[in-house]
Amino acid sequence: MVPVRYTGAVSAIRINGKETARKKREEAAARAALLRERGIVPCLAVVLLGEDPASLSYVSAKERALEETGMAGRDIRLPAETSEEDLLALIAELNRDTTVHGILVQLPLPGHITGDRVITAIDPRKDVDGFHPVSVGNLVLGRPGFLPCTPHGVLVLLQELEIPLSGARTVVLGRSNLVGKPLANLLSRREVNATVTICHTGTRDLAAHTREADILIAAAGRAGLVTADMIKEGAVVIDVGVNRVPDSGMKRGYRLCGDVDFVPAAEKASYITPVPGGVGPMTIAMLMQNVIEAAEAQGAAG
Repeated sequence: MVPVRYTGAVSAIRINGKETARKKREEAAARAALLRERGIVPCLAVVLLGEDPASLSYVSAKERALEETGMAGRDIRLPAETSEEDLLALIAELNRDTTVHGILVQLPLPGHITGDRVITAIDPRKDVDGFHPVSVGNLVLGRPGFLPCTPHGVLVLLQELEIPLSGARTVVLGRSNLVGKPLANLLSRREVNATVTICHTGTRDLAAHTREADILIAAAGRAGLVTADMIKEGAVVIDVGVNRVPDSGMKRGYRLCGDVDFVPAAEKASYITPVPGGVGPMTIAMLMQNVIEAAEAQGAAG
């Protein structure tokens, strides 16, 4: 990957997540073509409840990626009022369907549905989000299995840049089950070997920790949380946050920004991801990889 350097006051190298994601999608497309030669069309079923604009946008992006990589998509949209039992019955049906290789239930779910129960209902062999307890256990134990897409995408970006990871002081800002916790586990695996600190809302003197980081990963979901004075000179900054900030100057009435105050931070960092265009494209690219792996495994098992 050839990083793009900003002009003007920004001195850090902008990490081009779109370019790396394109390469990973091309790899997935090549593997999908081999499967189709064997009569197997990799298929992802995406279940969406309600009309949340962010979820709709994300699902549309997944559908485009499936089409680009030569895979099939089954788009299942349900009313927000759908009962938990009806949703579980649908998942059971998709588990039995041998033409469906991956199942993704778009989060967040309506308040009357228990997310953990829904995630656990998905067949681990089709858990392409990597959220099932079996997948999480494999991640923690260092066993083969589906990796959650955003954490895996972050790791791939760092590896593509050939950032030295072994022994690197790495701070993960955020402890969510979707990003922070699995990312910390992934980076501390023996084959990666980073030295990881997890920070969160209860961390005392947060800046004292972040200023020690060779690699700072912000995944707190709070716009502008990380300011330039919290960043070590020359650190690698990965911004996972995607926040909507009201902006009357934009046609949509808002703009997207990350957890990092980008322009001042880029004056101190060596590498930095933009929002949008950084980690986001990698999430979908790694999802495509997981769908391919699921189809290959299920195809091999007959």
